Amino acid sequence: MTTFGKVSAEMVYEALIHVKDPEIDSVSIIDLGMVEKVTTEGNNVKVVLLPTFLGCPALEIIKKNTMNAVKELPGVGEVEVEFVFHPPWTSDRITEKGHVNLRKFGIAPPPRHFEEDGSWHVDCAYCGSTYVTMENIFGPTACRSILYCKSCKNVFEAMKPVSTLM
Repeated sequence: MTTFGKVSAEMVYEALIHVKDPEIDSVSIIDLGMVEKVTTEGNNVKVVLLPTFLGCPALEIIKKNTMNAVKELPGVGEVEVEFVFHPPWTSDRITEKGHVNLRKFGIAPPPRHFEEDGSWHVDCAYCGSTYVTMENIFGPTACRSILYCKSCKNVFEAMKPVSTLM
């Protein structure tokens, strides 16, 4: 590949904004807080990612999409993508833009605050009502639960809060 100049970490982060979660295509891996570190050495790039859950079935797709996005940058040489588990990913890493885009997809973002007893509450992803009940803590994936809004009568999903403080 022809070198057009040194590849910077900033260029890589900009490319990763376009790598979406395969299950939630409105949210990037940047906005989910999955990107732990980007390093460049010359034109070689290493991206370190934190999986949201240990057994996430989408990790290989995320890895492939990350590699493809970085390889599209001019002058990139070798690209390595590594998943690490320390520090652990927590839902506190989701950006404000990530919270907004989760709602746009119909998923309530995880709460930022917990009750003293450790319980948590989310508002309806559709109407914002606080009048919701949990239908099932087990959602379609390990990171989501199913809730019901008694105001707008919609079933919706919510990202489970994941914290090292819980």
